[in-house]
Amino acid sequence: MDAGLAAGVLVCMVAGSLASPHGPEGISWELRTPDPLSLVLVILGAAALVFRRRAPRTVLALAGGLSVAESVTGDPRAPVVMCAVVALYTVASATDRPTTWRIGLLTMTVLTGSAMAVGPLPWYAQENLAIFAWTGIGATAGDAVRSRRAFVQAIRERAERAERTREEEARRRVAEERLRIARDLHDVVAHHIALVNVQAGVAAHVMDKRPDQAKEALAHVREASRSALGELRATVGLLRQSGDPEAPTEPAPGLDRLDELAGTFRNAGLRVEVARTDEGTDLPAAVDLAAYRIVQEALTNVQKHAGTEACAEVSVVRVGPHIEITVLDDGSGEDQEQAPGGGHGLLGMRERVTALRGTLTTGPRYGGGFRVHAILPVKTRTSAAGDGLP
Repeated sequence: MDAGLAAGVLVCMVAGSLASPHGPEGISWELRTPDPLSLVLVILGAAALVFRRRAPRTVLALAGGLSVAESVTGDPRAPVVMCAVVALYTVASATDRPTTWRIGLLTMTVLTGSAMAVGPLPWYAQENLAIFAWTGIGATAGDAVRSRRAFVQAIRERAERAERTREEEARRRVAEERLRIARDLHDVVAHHIALVNVQAGVAAHVMDKRPDQAKEALAHVREASRSALGELRATVGLLRQSGDPEAPTEPAPGLDRLDELAGTFRNAGLRVEVARTDEGTDLPAAVDLAAYRIVQEALTNVQKHAGTEACAEVSVVRVGPHIEITVLDDGSGEDQEQAPGGGHGLLGMRERVTALRGTLTTGPRYGGGFRVHAILPVKTRTSAAGDGLP
């Protein structure tokens, strides 16, 4: 390709050296005898263009030197400057814009200045101005081609990067969804199975002496199991495909069911006190569900670890742009810290709070017992963005 371009430039330069405009208006042409030195310069300039992409700056320097030599020899009929224009275009298309400006201005100044200073024609001759114009066109065209090539390459790389990361993004979203469903399943199963276990133990203990109380305990077992099945059905329903029939329509639990939740633990024998100062607070669904699950998991831990004589206190307080949930108990609290390889209750609570950009503090209380304290934002980013819509 470079050899073909060099041959085409050679033909144009030879034709320019053999023909000359003649007449008052420059519209008639006549052949003339070429100068041997001009033919040598033309051939050398065309031969240098064969290597223009291998060593563009070296070829530009050689072509520029040949053009200056043409101006010094006093025969401007051989347009060797065409080689310099092509070489300048190649340099501009292969380098950055600041370098193109520096090299282009230097080439234009040297070639035009030498033609005006030592050439046989007057400094204001149109041939000298043509050198200035054509070198500027070569640099501009090369810079435009380089910019276009960089733009296309950037689009191609962006498309390839998107193609590579599409599968990774899909895997990441699947992992996040699996983790969220796992947290919900843990909260539901741990809470209700703990209640069933306690009530079943009570029923077995009083079956012979107090059958009425045993029947009541078994009724609580049935109610807890029914509630567990309902919540499990709702959670597992998230895994259904779009064409599956009858996805569950029951809303996710929230703080509006806090009294009902506390009642289930009271029925299991745990003393629970609830205090709320969040009246009139409309929480986003994610925050409402997280608050409910935190209280549920904390009370389940009290039921399992704090002992039968423990008393739990639940408080829900609105503090500025946040809502604070605190669950305290006066039991021993010795086993509530998560052991290595143990349960995932506290870990699940922390993940829920972190996902909503809140804070969670858990630990033993001074003098005995355990404390769970969560601070959640009243408005998440999604709900805040929705409030700004017209």
